[in-house]
Amino acid sequence: MRPWVCLCVAGSCLDGDPIYKNGIDISITIRYPFSMKTAVSIPDDIFRELEKFAKEHNYSRSEVFVLAAKEFLKKHESKQLLDALNTAYSDLEHSEERILRGKSKKYYARAVLKEKY
Repeated sequence: MRPWVCLCVAGSCLDGDPIYKNGIDISITIRYPFSMKTAVSIPDDIFRELEKFAKEHNYSRSEVFVLAAKEFLKKHESKQLLDALNTAYSDLEHSEERILRGKSKKYYARAVLKEKY
C-alpha cells in the first residue's frame, strides 16, 4: 500500500474543501499517513556532517535520519539479546557439567591431538 499525498494550498485541498483535525485546519500541509514529521535539535557540526553525507550519497536528510534510527534500534536490540544470553549463561557450572567437561578435555588430548594430518 503506497502512502497518498494531498497537495494543499491556503487552507484547502485541491478540491477546495478545508481539512480539519480536532478543529484545526491541517490542509495547508502535505500529508503522509504512514510517516511522522518531527523536529529535532542537533549540534551544528553533526548537522553539517549529515548534510554532507546525504549529498555525497544521494540521500535526503530524512532518509539518513531513518537509517540512523533503524541502526540505533537494531544495536539496542542486539545489546538486549547479548545481555539476556550473558545472564542465562552466567549461572555457576554444576558438578556434573564440570566432570563432563574434564572428561571431554582428556578425550580431546588423547584422541584428537595425537592424530597426524
